[in-house]
Amino acid sequence: MSNVFEEKNTQKAILKLGLPAILGQLATLIYNMADTYFVSMTNNAAQIAAVTLSMPILLIIMSVSSVCGMGGSSVIARLLGEKNTKSAKSSVSFCFYAMIAAGVAILCFGMLFITPVAKLAGADSENLAFTCDYLKWIFLCAPFIILSNGMVHIFRSTGLIKEATMGVIIGNGINIVLDWLFIVRMDMGTAGAAAATSIGFLCATVYNVACMLRKSTDKNLYSLSPKHISISGELFKNIIKIGIPGALITILLSVSNIVLNNTIGIYGSDAVAAYGIALGGMFTVLFLTLSQPLSAIFLHEQALIEQSALFLRILCLSAPMLGIINMVTAYYQALGKAFNSLFITLMRNILLFIPCVLLLNKLFGLNGVISTQCVVETGLAVICMVMYLKSRNSATSLSEKNEASAELSAVQV
Repeated sequence: MSNVFEEKNTQKAILKLGLPAILGQLATLIYNMADTYFVSMTNNAAQIAAVTLSMPILLIIMSVSSVCGMGGSSVIARLLGEKNTKSAKSSVSFCFYAMIAAGVAILCFGMLFITPVAKLAGADSENLAFTCDYLKWIFLCAPFIILSNGMVHIFRSTGLIKEATMGVIIGNGINIVLDWLFIVRMDMGTAGAAAATSIGFLCATVYNVACMLRKSTDKNLYSLSPKHISISGELFKNIIKIGIPGALITILLSVSNIVLNNTIGIYGSDAVAAYGIALGGMFTVLFLTLSQPLSAIFLHEQALIEQSALFLRILCLSAPMLGIINMVTAYYQALGKAFNSLFITLMRNILLFIPCVLLLNKLFGLNGVISTQCVVETGLAVICMVMYLKSRNSATSLSEKNEASAELSAVQV
């Protein structure tokens, strides 16, 4: 099977893999900003806060897809490299149905405990109803959220780069259109935003399944038949070993955000709404210089605009550090070094973030809380670079040792 992974030109292969992934992330970024923009048109801080409070729960649901998505893609890519198409096909089918089962389980749990989950996320009496409205749609669509995100990883591991990117773009594009329809035209508020999100994931899933059916005939790798679900214990172990640290990255990040949202919630829905707007920032220089005009696009009260602009300037300072952290984490995941990627995740979200947010809140109040991300990720970026350089030096030393051993054996022969 000829695909991008057989490309001998490394730079060309990186471009083939990287550019579609960047486009997919850009589409997601545009969707996130559009979603917040349309909800902000309600001029209701409680509704904006509800979307902010619901995001960690949505991310936790999406992270479940990483167990089979990231774990499966790593295993499948290596199986294809070994020309073991039969095991790769079984792994694809197993991951597909495992994601469906996980989604159904989350759907049932979420609908039973929607109010406690909303309160755990930081909702109060002012925004609880709006938060529950949003979460209801998210839980109902949990199987499609997990499938649409998980299959992106699976597609990329098998060389279906364009299909993976198109699924993301289609889902987010439909989402944006429906945001306008449900929120602006039908005045559905946060429920409309959640419904648009859910339907977008549903459409992305339909597209992904259609791609699987089409590719099953010519690549002999995709199959929806349950008879291909069974995999060996070793393959299952490898999928879980890589997938769980990948999922924990998002889960623990969401837990950190829940702690952060609960702490910000002490200062009211206005503070949560202002912070939620600043989460839309990704371009450091642009947002440092234009933070106030950009915040004014989403908010209308001058006090909220100034507060959100300050949050935006602080948050965007951590963007370069986050790039380093994600790169090193992905490096270890690709090599199958689950412990290293798990260590980075635990370091950020448990050992550093939660204690830091509580300490800075006590010392500097709300501004200290917002500064937590920048402080933690700057320190963690340094740790990641030290880990990477140490791993690279160890690998170089091992390679030189093996070459010396080979040369010595050749001389003795």
